Amino acid sequence: MKISQKGLYALQSMMMLARSYNEGPIRIRDIAYEENLPEKFLELILLELKNARLVESIRGAKGGYRLRRAPSEIRLSEIIRLIDGPLAPFGDAEQLRMLIDRDDARRALYKLFLEVRDSAARILEGTSLADLITKDGMQIESGHSEKGKNTRKKKTDANVLPMAMTAATASHD
Repeated sequence: MKISQKGLYALQSMMMLARSYNEGPIRIRDIAYEENLPEKFLELILLELKNARLVESIRGAKGGYRLRRAPSEIRLSEIIRLIDGPLAPFGDAEQLRMLIDRDDARRALYKLFLEVRDSAARILEGTSLADLITKDGMQIESGHSEKGKNTRKKKTDANVLPMAMTAATASHD
């Protein structure tokens, strides 16, 4: 299983929407700024998430994007499969099962790949957005003051996953 940069961006944006679940819609510009994501690319990702009915868009001055379901009801496996396809190292689980049945010489290798895929799937299917935003004492952030003024601050690169930083750095070299 390989998670693309697009997949990481989708997960980052979904985590932000989950943290702000009870605060109303968030503009693409705000998501892009806070998560340090390219705005135009984020637009395409959010459209894909909207078409899959994971997020919804709200029009108007106070519009933006928000989750369609509670963060506890959205599994990471849904997001990753939507953006990056099957969780298997190559192909999908059914393809691996066919290879196990047909290729005696490499059966043990394909069985191992299937075990890896099944373990990853179990973890991703058992982990919701709510699990991610509350792990390790991380609290759901409120980005609005009592007067309704946006008080969110841009995150630094230290908050980005190391593998996302590596991929982002490599793409700029």
